[in-house]
Amino acid sequence: MKISEHCFPCLLKQVIKTEDMLGAENREEILREALRILSVADYSKSSPAVSGEIYSMLAKKTGVYDPYKNLKDYYNRYFEEKLPLFEEKITSFKDAVKFAILGNIVDFSAVRVDIESEVAKLFTTAESLEFAVDDSEKLLSDIKKANTVLYLGDNCGEICLDKLLIKQIKNINPDCKVYFAVRGMPAANDNTKEDALSVKMDELAEIIENGDCSLGTVLDRTSEDFRKLYHRADLIISKGQGNYESLSDEKENLYFLLMIKCPTIAEFVGVPERSVVCMKNSTK
Repeated sequence: MKISEHCFPCLLKQVIKTEDMLGAENREEILREALRILSVADYSKSSPAVSGEIYSMLAKKTGVYDPYKNLKDYYNRYFEEKLPLFEEKITSFKDAVKFAILGNIVDFSAVRVDIESEVAKLFTTAESLEFAVDDSEKLLSDIKKANTVLYLGDNCGEICLDKLLIKQIKNINPDCKVYFAVRGMPAANDNTKEDALSVKMDELAEIIENGDCSLGTVLDRTSEDFRKLYHRADLIISKGQGNYESLSDEKENLYFLLMIKCPTIAEFVGVPERSVVCMKNSTK
């Protein structure tokens, strides 16, 4: 999915938010460099590709490589404590998919919301929530046949609900090897290897870093080891908007699990904002 001009204000807000969090003294210098990056952006690339350049710049200009660390730690603990309650509500594979997607509400790079209030509201009404696009039965069928699954993680907090879905995958196909992919370097509140280890993701899947700090999976910015795994995996499960934006034109054996939080993506997918989507990619 190519970058839209509507993505630019969102990317700038992320820069300003990071400056505010850190109390940066060189704000003008940072903002001018962000504007320069946006002014020469390649419109044939995705928004996550541009975000990778911006987050690399922020780390260099501020000297802080993980400004969201405290927030990530907080929401990982918050969701971990609630996991038994969530697991009680999961009675089917489709439920596990739904809860994994609902965890995607924890996103500080999107529109700011009262996370805890949103979580309480969404998970109270989860049983009655319908998918706007529902390819969960196709996904279940493909999981049963897969030898390797590459699960592309997204944000902190929701990683705990990813664990519940991966647990279901392992129960359905015990011989399947599952890899859980994280960012290679910090980017907003996206998961890194440190986050995955902190919630014991390694108990269910092998953790692999993608080598990049984009808010998505921008293949030409990822490591060679990651790309090799990506291309040989039987099945790929992609969480979140950033991964969708960067991989929507990619291989066919790929499923997107996301909550639609942006009008541009809502229009692109053809569903209303705030929709919950489990969608198989149709690219040949």
